[in-house]
Amino acid sequence: MVGDSARELDRRKQTRNGVVGLPWKYLEGKARDMAKQEEWVPFADILALLIFGVVLFPNVDGLVDLAAIDAFLAYHHSKESPVVAILADLFDTFDRRCEKISALIVCCLPTLCVWLVSHLFQQDIRHPCPLQSYRSCVEKRRVDWDQYLARVGGSTINWFPRWKEGKEGVLFSCGDYPNVPLIGTRGCINYNPTLAIRQLGYPMRGAPMEESLSPFLVKDFGAQTLKIVQRVHKAWESPLRKDKELRGIRNGIIDGYHEWLRVHTRGLDWLSKLKIINEENFEVPKEDEEVQALKTEQEKARLAKEKFKLVATDIWKECAELQEENVATARALEQETKRARKEKHGRDKFRGALWGSNNELKL
Repeated sequence: MVGDSARELDRRKQTRNGVVGLPWKYLEGKARDMAKQEEWVPFADILALLIFGVVLFPNVDGLVDLAAIDAFLAYHHSKESPVVAILADLFDTFDRRCEKISALIVCCLPTLCVWLVSHLFQQDIRHPCPLQSYRSCVEKRRVDWDQYLARVGGSTINWFPRWKEGKEGVLFSCGDYPNVPLIGTRGCINYNPTLAIRQLGYPMRGAPMEESLSPFLVKDFGAQTLKIVQRVHKAWESPLRKDKELRGIRNGIIDGYHEWLRVHTRGLDWLSKLKIINEENFEVPKEDEEVQALKTEQEKARLAKEKFKLVATDIWKECAELQEENVATARALEQETKRARKEKHGRDKFRGALWGSNNELKL
């Protein structure tokens, strides 16, 4: 695919922070060479590999690691979707961040951003695609995300976007796992559908069962984790979907979910550190001369616009009055014309009769 031998690729490999991969610059150079030679099929393959390593499965700056290469080859040769691995890496990076193992969020950030925007901003149009929802949202560029996330509540979240409609049931568990195990590029982690039921259009029926929240976490891969990975692969051969048993009258919260949530978030000290600005203590920054001048010009433009509206309204009224006068004049002229025609007809008739009488007298 790259056009180099296995020995050359092995020579090009680098190791940074314990991660083995191929340098970006090497792959970019190969892509440029393919473009110059107009070898578009290998060019597209190398470009797709760079997207997998830089956008979908980022790890170490400057490297496309071997895990991202494996994910690309699985998609390229077997058409295996990378969605599960992307989701696993998202959960993994949040888990590492919460445990303060790493301060960086290393995952497919565009996917996370699209998901947040499509769920946290209410829009007039319900788009059938999350990318359309993201592109049409203008508020995402205006908000202070720290403050916005601190104010988010159940009533402000778009729980069930249109692009989730039409799905047949929910993947609730796999094999003998009480939830959904995922395999990513850095390890394994589980997904708990029972916590995301409301996002899929179903009501939260009370506190979730502790069994359905059983943690499953595998840090990194090695010989000792081979059996675990094989077990996960086998579990995915028998997935369990639910639909009717999850439905309710409305997409809301039933019974003791709030109490369960309060207990389980009691130890999360980072929730209280989200700063909420007190409007009373908020200082408005001083405006410079340029801003003041712009505001003055804006006020002048507003006054001129109001004056123009008044003048335009007066002109419109005068035009309406003139139109009414024209209509009345036209009607009066029409009536006068009819009367004149009637009188002329009478005169002509009288003259005819008079002329006939005069002829009889001459005889």
